[in-house]
Amino acid sequence: MTETQTPKTDAPPSSWYSRLRFAEFKVARLGAERFNLVLIRRLTVTIWALTIVVLLATRTMSFGRSYVLVAVAIGLAAASIGRRNLLSVIRDWLPFGVLLTVYDSTRGIAAFLGMPTRWHLAVDADRWMFGVVPTVWLQAHLKLAEAQWWEVFTSFVYMSYFVVPYAVAGFLWLRDRDQWRKFTLRLISIFFLGLIGYVMVPAAPPWAAAKCTSVEVVDGPAFPTCITTPEQVVPNNLLGQVVPVHDGAAPYVERISSRGWEALHIGPVRDVIEVGQDKSNQVAAIPSLHAGVTALLAMFMWGRTRALGRTIFTGYALVMGFTLVYSAEHYVIDLILGWSLAALVMVICNYGEKAWYRRKGRGPADVAEAAEMESATVSFSRRDQAALEGVHVDPVAGAEAARDR
Repeated sequence: MTETQTPKTDAPPSSWYSRLRFAEFKVARLGAERFNLVLIRRLTVTIWALTIVVLLATRTMSFGRSYVLVAVAIGLAAASIGRRNLLSVIRDWLPFGVLLTVYDSTRGIAAFLGMPTRWHLAVDADRWMFGVVPTVWLQAHLKLAEAQWWEVFTSFVYMSYFVVPYAVAGFLWLRDRDQWRKFTLRLISIFFLGLIGYVMVPAAPPWAAAKCTSVEVVDGPAFPTCITTPEQVVPNNLLGQVVPVHDGAAPYVERISSRGWEALHIGPVRDVIEVGQDKSNQVAAIPSLHAGVTALLAMFMWGRTRALGRTIFTGYALVMGFTLVYSAEHYVIDLILGWSLAALVMVICNYGEKAWYRRKGRGPADVAEAAEMESATVSFSRRDQAALEGVHVDPVAGAEAARDR
């Protein structure tokens, strides 16, 4: 045996990370020897996809964040059969889900602290920028008595916010866990920074302002009685009157982010969405995380996709912005603040990651440990995949490939 060759051995490497990867490999190889994992994976993924379709078709599935995360995690577990340890789904996604649950449970803290709600701030900002409130202008010029075909698209775009970020995260997790970690770090960061805005500057959205007058909100209440009244013409409301150019259109601002589902004659979907909206924080308009998260997606994926992908993600963010303003969910100033927050998160995270990598590279011991972990990961991952697919790999060649990398 020459000096460049590595003897065959089943003994695990020295570091804890390498030992863990070695154990995962042994378990996976045992399963591969007993079962056709490729067939099982394909069958399980098919069953998962059909189940999701049935739940959506029967309007059984909720679009709550926890339900969506569970559905994504189950799909990832199915797609991981024969490729990686199924426990890695729990190991990676459980902390992510816990942080999002904490975020959801604290969004109403502004009302608990008694922070006054800003009812005039965004209205005055939009009027200063455009001379009119864009939501009022758009509904006056575009809204008809019944939902139009293009409102199906805007309603779908609005609802997609509750699914797309986590679907993208799932795709990144399957493709490159390092990129997944970077994306989820940014996603968690924008949520919690947005939470600071909700706590410090609670603000009412356009649909709520259209129901109330200055007298009714003079003390900055979070949940005045006026927002619970049916949509109707309210004289002297904060937004002003709507003068529709189309016959039959309602002469007042409506919350129509889910109206497009009626055009498809699946009104119960609208009911499900509106129930979720009623349970959410009604005065969390500044900043718009609908706008911020979709802009974050576009920024993060810009350097990771080609021209088509960049166009899709950028267009998605822009269409989301139009949908939010037209449907009376947000003011334009809310979008600007959401986009700015996304840019701030990208800058901070990029700088922090570069600083972290520089710091890790300073210590010789850290470099040696990182090299050992990387070598073990490359060697085991290549042999894992080959073994699970039924291909023989020379361990000497695998070790040499790891050293070369």
